[in-house]
Amino acid sequence: MKRALSLCCLLFSLMSVRVSAAGDHTVTLNGMLERICGAGASDKFELVVDGSLAENGKDVFIISSSGGRPCIKGNSVLSVATGINWYLNHTARINLTWNRLNTDLSGTYLPLPQKEEKHVCSADYRYYLNYCTFSYSMAFWSWERWEKELDWMALHGINMPLMLVGMDVVWKNILTELGYSASEIADFVAGPGFQAWWLMNNLEGWGGPNPDWWYTRQEELSRKIVARMDELGMTPVLPGYSGMVPNNINAKKGWNAADPGKWCQFRRPAFLLPTDEHFPKMAALYYKHLGELMGTSSYYSMDPFHEGGNTSDVDLKSAYTAILNEMSKVNADAKWVIQSWNENPRAECLRVVPEGRLVVLDLFSDGLPKWQRGYNGHEIVYCMLHNFGGRVGMHGRLSKTIDGYYDALLTLPRQIKGVGATPEGIETNPVLYDCLFELPWRDSCTADEWLPEYVKARYGTDGNAYAEVAWSLLERSVYGCPTAQQGTSEPVICARPALDVNSVSTWSTSRIYSDKEDVIRAAALMLKAAEELDGDNFRYDLVDIVRQAVTDHANGLLARMRVAYESDDKREFGRLKKHFLKLILDQDRLLSTTPAFMLGRCTDMARKLTDEVPGRSSADKDWLEWNARTQVTVWGNKEAADDGGLHDYSNVISKPNCKNSIQITVQ
Repeated sequence: MKRALSLCCLLFSLMSVRVSAAGDHTVTLNGMLERICGAGASDKFELVVDGSLAENGKDVFIISSSGGRPCIKGNSVLSVATGINWYLNHTARINLTWNRLNTDLSGTYLPLPQKEEKHVCSADYRYYLNYCTFSYSMAFWSWERWEKELDWMALHGINMPLMLVGMDVVWKNILTELGYSASEIADFVAGPGFQAWWLMNNLEGWGGPNPDWWYTRQEELSRKIVARMDELGMTPVLPGYSGMVPNNINAKKGWNAADPGKWCQFRRPAFLLPTDEHFPKMAALYYKHLGELMGTSSYYSMDPFHEGGNTSDVDLKSAYTAILNEMSKVNADAKWVIQSWNENPRAECLRVVPEGRLVVLDLFSDGLPKWQRGYNGHEIVYCMLHNFGGRVGMHGRLSKTIDGYYDALLTLPRQIKGVGATPEGIETNPVLYDCLFELPWRDSCTADEWLPEYVKARYGTDGNAYAEVAWSLLERSVYGCPTAQQGTSEPVICARPALDVNSVSTWSTSRIYSDKEDVIRAAALMLKAAEELDGDNFRYDLVDIVRQAVTDHANGLLARMRVAYESDDKREFGRLKKHFLKLILDQDRLLSTTPAFMLGRCTDMARKLTDEVPGRSSADKDWLEWNARTQVTVWGNKEAADDGGLHDYSNVISKPNCKNSIQITVQ
């Protein structure tokens, strides 16, 4: 009897463990559903996490119905979350994205799937983010905004997000332990609007000094983000140690560090030579403080010598060997994640790092693919680098991105291990990201097949002929960029006034690569669709498409003004000038209708961060707004802006709508 009772207790205990584990998954998924779909949303679904559903190590989700409810099964929390998003888009016609990150399902009937469908993921890695994104888009995000983005990541199946929030805290703690004073730390750590380029070894201190409360706030935020990533089944890619030290380290500590020179007129941090006896000590100190804040990871991002820098005093083979060895001390199985950009990854890196230890992000696969080179047999992630500078503008390569991914899988099936989005800025052109992260869950796909289904999901309709034709015009025009152009064609109405404007920033162009009449026709069709369609997604797209049509028209108008001026046709020039100036005012009024296109959204977000910490002054608010405004206008000091070419790099058409706003035409 006692034995039977003991066995019963043991069985109950084991069952409790299983229930508890399943319950944890359920709590996580239900919490996500309640956040994105409103109170009670979790009651509308049956969600099942079953690890045995994986096929040959590949992630799987299955959509069916059970007990009169949509049923989503998957081998992990993340797979189920991806399945939820698939169901919402393709069955319920509900598209959740940056302009609409939440919906209310309380009064909504959820249709049952007509048949069971199963999707197996071809990509082991679903990578997300770029160092630049953390500054151009995320610098002033609250935890509330981060929660929404993490849910967005889960819905899109992302399992390898880059994680940089809190790196200022890590470096503050490192330098404090090394004996640096508060003022010396301030000279090294960049402000929130520019930390991306500091962490990429491009500059020091710009945008600072950061007050003490900022570091406290960042530490708390970092811990929340990492915890939520873990809860949702994501493995963060953490920045590993690649040799960066303050450029005064030689004078301060007597360490032997090389001077990489300047980046766009900013002095770069120094590179601690691997032959220096302090390299292992510095790396150990770095990983200690990184681990205390964010833990350890299976993936570390390291890009030594990013965007050039003088390496004449550096033995590259020794440097790559030392970087790998120090990472391996933290996690012997960790993989080095490196961006393929400019000269990186260099031949010495590809030779030094063993196969299976290096993951190459082919950063610009959609525009300038390099994956065909093979990278010495290392694992490759096919990436879409759609956005540069956080610029607002309709632009992309929809068909090329789709076809390129499947071609890469077919050509290098052993090496192409994933898909990634590596934009410098987000919250624009959601169509591209929705498509990209569906590709690994499909056996094949074309833009012509995918786009009509997207339009239906986007606008919650079974079809609207006007909207579908409009999007087909957009696909062949703004979303059919035929070149490796870096981002959207720049709007001349944002340029420094001149008649011969070829670009707004230094590295892009105002040239329209497609027939601008296609965008104008698309805008007209969307206005007709407005008789039937409405909702957050439709209103956002309507403004965006009309904005693009006005922008492209203005670019052509300026060219005609130049011809009239050179022909000494004063009457025609005067007529076109009035039209051009009216277009600017019309664009301003249009953008006033949607908060996403207002400068005040960015500056207000920055200023409101001080509300999280009691006792903050107006000076704190001004410092944060200065970071926001400087980044989107002059970018750096005068030398960096003019001689370094950084001014207006992140030009964005926006409505200056903020009580503290300076009347500028660029964001």
